[in-house]
Amino acid sequence: MEKVDQAFIQYPQHRPNLTIIQPEHIPIIDLSPITNHTVSHPSPIEGLVKEIGNACKEWGFFQVINHGVSLTLRQNIEKASKLFFAQSLEEKRKVSRDESSPMGYYDTEHTKNIRDWKEVFDFLAKDPTFVPLTSDEHDNRLTQWTNPSPQYPPHFRDIIKEYVEEMEKLSFKLMELIALNLGLEAKRFEEFFIKDQTSFLRLNYYPPCPYPHLALGVGRHKDSGPLTILAQDEVGGLEVRPKADQDWIRVKPIPNAYIINLGDMIQVWSNDAYESVEHRVVVNSEKARFSIPFFLFPAHDTVVKPLEELINEQNPSKFRPYKWGKFLVHRLDSNFKKQNAENVQTYHYKIRE
Repeated sequence: MEKVDQAFIQYPQHRPNLTIIQPEHIPIIDLSPITNHTVSHPSPIEGLVKEIGNACKEWGFFQVINHGVSLTLRQNIEKASKLFFAQSLEEKRKVSRDESSPMGYYDTEHTKNIRDWKEVFDFLAKDPTFVPLTSDEHDNRLTQWTNPSPQYPPHFRDIIKEYVEEMEKLSFKLMELIALNLGLEAKRFEEFFIKDQTSFLRLNYYPPCPYPHLALGVGRHKDSGPLTILAQDEVGGLEVRPKADQDWIRVKPIPNAYIINLGDMIQVWSNDAYESVEHRVVVNSEKARFSIPFFLFPAHDTVVKPLEELINEQNPSKFRPYKWGKFLVHRLDSNFKKQNAENVQTYHYKIRE
């Protein structure tokens, strides 16, 4: 009997239910109407906009097919990811992240102050990326984050960069559809990303876990950005909870599909028209799992608040503004040590009625 490392053990109420046998389909949306058209062509996409809106309101999660991302590109990055994580710990740690440069390899991340059963490799969409030096509201100094340069596998950086470009394109298409569903101009969100952004790609590796009934690959959480695009392999393990009082739903992998989930920022921008959804990753006792999320994040100087077009006397602002860069740096600070209190969350900015 292998000794259980206490750092990984979830509190009893948050442990996975291993009896979930039948996975469910979250909404599956066919993006072919925009794969060969721009979103400015109205007729073929009206149904798509409505479908996206329904998925956003009812689920906060959906899968997309016919999304225009090359299958070869996806296979290349999946293969490179497996090669990278198959190296010795010593080799992987040559590109470890640290408090001054939080990109690269890492294997001791915490979610809700409990260690995740995973290894990650993070890579910025924009190199360098500018962020505040500290989370202090009165400190205006900036610093820059840069990407590591792993020596193995060959052409690793180039493969990631090419894939990131495709993730950006897909993200912006989806943000245009979301804007249209909210009654906004298609390009309404562009201003938050056009000059700069803090987006990054993550490669996840979840080794087989000897105690899958006690640990989680990633504990329950909501994403803090506008949206996340996830490629998961055939092993699966992602679970979502669309509403707080519902059971966890296993998301069944669909070959070459992408899972899209809304983050807290879209909830703020939409003034609660959409809601970000809690999700987690269960581990497998026999199989390793690989996944690749792309986190779309705006420029560091973005002030996050409900959009003016969506608030009025009948629907006043439901969130206090916050500075994205300060929020991001505060969140990352806590990834390096277990906290005695909950990390900063978007709902801390909610205006109580």
